[in-house]
Amino acid sequence: MNSNFAVYTMDGCPYCEKVQELLREAGQKFVTYKIDKDFTPESFFVEFGSDARFPQVTVDGERLGGCKGTVDFLKEKKLI
Repeated sequence: MNSNFAVYTMDGCPYCEKVQELLREAGQKFVTYKIDKDFTPESFFVEFGSDARFPQVTVDGERLGGCKGTVDFLKEKKLI
């Protein structure tokens, strides 16, 4: 599977680290974006909603959500 994953993260977030680890284990390439470096808190909430938490993951522009959504997607595609 050749998908374009993007992971929106913040420093010190254990779930951010875990989702990146899962993507690596699944052999998926991804780009990591960090808050206050690659995007602002305001743009994050505009993009993902005012109740969004870290991490947020997209694949080919489609929002998967956080760790659970990413795990569900990877299982559905039989990547883990």
